[in-house]
Amino acid sequence: MITDLFKQKKTLSFEVFPPKKDGEFEAAFEVLDALGSLQPDFISVTYGAGGSRSKKTVEIASYIQNTLHIDALAHMTCVGSRKEDLLSVCEELARNNISHVLALRGDRPRDMTDEQFESRDFAHANDMMVFLKEHSNLHLAGACYPEKHFECFSMESDLQNLKRKQEAGAEFLITQLFFDNDAFYAFREKAAAKGITLPICAGIMPITTPKQIGTTISLSGSSIPKALSDIVAAYGDSPEDMRKAGIDYAIRQIRDLQQNQADGIHIYTMNKPETAAEIVKALQ
Repeated sequence: MITDLFKQKKTLSFEVFPPKKDGEFEAAFEVLDALGSLQPDFISVTYGAGGSRSKKTVEIASYIQNTLHIDALAHMTCVGSRKEDLLSVCEELARNNISHVLALRGDRPRDMTDEQFESRDFAHANDMMVFLKEHSNLHLAGACYPEKHFECFSMESDLQNLKRKQEAGAEFLITQLFFDNDAFYAFREKAAAKGITLPICAGIMPITTPKQIGTTISLSGSSIPKALSDIVAAYGDSPEDMRKAGIDYAIRQIRDLQQNQADGIHIYTMNKPETAAEIVKALQ
């Protein structure tokens, strides 16, 4: 079980996303085989907004769990899901021997009306966690935000929400991606002061193209340190140099986190096993 790993070691894990088209599944399994060869402690699988790709998530997670024999962590979102939808996914996960989920609120589906949004069964991830604890045997992970969730008005409020996740049954946490380790260390101290005792995996995304910076900021709200913006300014016009510099930044970031006793490193691989392999090799 993933939860037991934190009692034994500092973990290294990956995140992947399901293919957007059915015809891309063969390539997705090749990606998983390559990532599996790196022997991560677990692999998480993202979930489409409103459950739009939930079946693909289960299929990918099942391959990780039952073919690669690596613990799978299936993302589960609740913003566009009714209770019966979640129960159906729980049954599907159980049939595929998947016992861990990352419970998330998720992004509001674009076609979801205001009325539907206001009448949803679960307002927050911790609400879904309580429901899952009552109706399943799943082990739950939660998300956390070193620089606070972009919709939350203060870090104090965000930490209160995180404490609710712990009380609702979360067993470990994975952070949103970040590029400033000092922000992570400050967050970790504040969480501990709040009585949050769960293991926290630090989420790291290697920036290998300038385009990722804009996309990353818009999706995550993460700040970009000067050291990283300088890399983009210096190498942005040279794809190969940019890739090397971005991977090197991620490696240095991870080494510092490991030296400062981060409970785990969770690499957002963007389904690029060659990038993950370079990082893992450098860390050995």
